[in-house]
Amino acid sequence: MDAQQQQRQQGVPARPRSGDGGGDFTPILTVLVAFIAIFALIVAPSISTLNNSVSILHQVPEGHVGVYWRGGALLNTITNPGFHMKLPFITQFEPIQVTLQTDLVRDIPCGTKGGVMINFEKVEVVNRLRKDHVYDTLLNYGVNYDNTWIYDKIHHEINQFCSAHSLQQVYIDMFDQIDEKMKDALQADCTRYAPGIEILSVRITKPSIPESIRRNFENMEQERTKVLIAVERQRVAEKEAETQKKIAISEAERNAHVSKIQMEQKLMEKDSARKQEEISNSMYLAREKSLADASYYRTMKEAEANKLKLTPEFLELRFIEAIANNSKIFFGNKARLIVPNMVLDQRLLGNFLQEAVPRMES
Repeated sequence: MDAQQQQRQQGVPARPRSGDGGGDFTPILTVLVAFIAIFALIVAPSISTLNNSVSILHQVPEGHVGVYWRGGALLNTITNPGFHMKLPFITQFEPIQVTLQTDLVRDIPCGTKGGVMINFEKVEVVNRLRKDHVYDTLLNYGVNYDNTWIYDKIHHEINQFCSAHSLQQVYIDMFDQIDEKMKDALQADCTRYAPGIEILSVRITKPSIPESIRRNFENMEQERTKVLIAVERQRVAEKEAETQKKIAISEAERNAHVSKIQMEQKLMEKDSARKQEEISNSMYLAREKSLADASYYRTMKEAEANKLKLTPEFLELRFIEAIANNSKIFFGNKARLIVPNMVLDQRLLGNFLQEAVPRMES
């Protein structure tokens, strides 16, 4: 007895067979398989670039352009960032960066002119592929064009530079020029053979040299630093002395200028006082002269007036007025008191008496 008959006898319902219509999962499996296929053909290629050849819908990221190959031949079709369609299995797709990118080249050994081996641990090359030269560059040098014109080329140029210069020049004297020299050398060849590649800058780290030589350079640098410090101190002292000299000269010139100004001021004050004194003297002289002239004029006029008054009649009048003003008149040569002699004009006395008598009678 098989298992289904035993299940019927025990009252357990038997599992429907694959041919029965109630438990058939074939349509569900078909939809699931189709969904997986669509996911593999459309969604998965946008996540990984390994299946670019089998994808239909693909994405070009920002800062890149899309480049296509069909049957191994590069197509002249360049797409911009965004979603695009292509034929699966026939057309291959690759995003190419057209913005600034930095290629890092490590461990570049080289030998100097004197035979010393040094090593440049890191060289950074900032470059850019022009969008309008993408097709020509990839056609001639492939997707890995930077291996030819940057990685390999920088090794060659650094070795050429080291072989033509001594360790002193490479490590110290001309180290600040290596960046520009490498940039110019790379750009010159790229401009000639791959014009789409633009070298913007090159940054080179200090190379590593043997330890014994490095110590010698450090000792030399210390001694050079001491010499530079001494020279700088001497220069500073000279500058300070020169500054002090200039300050002293400036101070002396300023004092001399101030003294000159003060002397000129005093001279001006003296000159002004002298002029004031001269003006005062002139005014005094003019005033005294005016007073003298006035006095002279008055005296002359009085003299002229007196001269006109000196007539016998006027003199007689004055004499009479003088006599009349006296309260006492003494006559004679001597008296009890000492009285001066008085000489009278007889004629004047007679005239006076003649005039005085009628007045007394009246």
